Amino acid sequence: MTAMRQEKTGLVLEGGGMRGIFTAGVLDVFMEEGITFDGVIGVSAGAVHGSSFVSGQHGRSIRYYKKYCNDKRFMSYWNLIRTGDVAGVQFCYHELPDIWDPYDYEAFRNAHTEFYVTCTNVESGKAEYLRICDMKKQVDLMRASASLPYVSRIVVKQGLKLLDGGLADSIPVLAFREMGFRKTVVVLTRQKGYIKPPEKTRLARVMYHKYPEFIETIRRRNQVYNKTLRRIEELEAAGEIFVIRPDAPPEMGRIERDPEKLQQLYDRGRRDALRRLPDLKLWLGK
Repeated sequence: MTAMRQEKTGLVLEGGGMRGIFTAGVLDVFMEEGITFDGVIGVSAGAVHGSSFVSGQHGRSIRYYKKYCNDKRFMSYWNLIRTGDVAGVQFCYHELPDIWDPYDYEAFRNAHTEFYVTCTNVESGKAEYLRICDMKKQVDLMRASASLPYVSRIVVKQGLKLLDGGLADSIPVLAFREMGFRKTVVVLTRQKGYIKPPEKTRLARVMYHKYPEFIETIRRRNQVYNKTLRRIEELEAAGEIFVIRPDAPPEMGRIERDPEKLQQLYDRGRRDALRRLPDLKLWLGK
């Protein structure tokens, strides 16, 4: 008799700018415990930290975030004025991983984990779930996922015009489950009970007037996000997914200059992961 095929495990990582350093703490605990997944999908900062998880580089995220959070080449309005991107494209996606804090491209290519990023298609307003197999060659897809509207240029890749994945699908748990990753762990960067307020679209109507579907996506973002959270709570209550989230509101904006605050939120991610670890291992069957 043939044994039943086990469900594919998936890891879904929400974004949130530097608030995502909470996720980095969770992922480092996973690495320490040898917890792996068949697939990982990240949005914006979730994609950034998820990439270091797939390459197995423990501690990399908190190390370079603390080191470069006050470097204008990393994230700054100096970058925005000079280049049109608040995050320094050359520094963040080329110099930093190639020279200053080397990314293990080979380990990523050889990993047995499928890695996806979520981007928003500016022309259609819909989410794109794009697989990255070679981080060196496809790093612009991750950059697109983390390119915030208003403070980033549109990234054109694979014939698509792309921006921040969090606009169309901030927490792509439903999409990932449809892709076959049914046994899903979700790492959120907002506390339980959080409700996203409505988005203002006045600036969007000016900057993105050529893309009406994209403007509509921005307008409906909070509705989609809050509906997703409700569905996540239903799936969590039914035991179909496992969720790790901050136990209190993360007191951090999208850009943080204080290394100590980054360390504190990273440590909270570690604590929350360690606290949930026995239940997670039981749920995963480990």
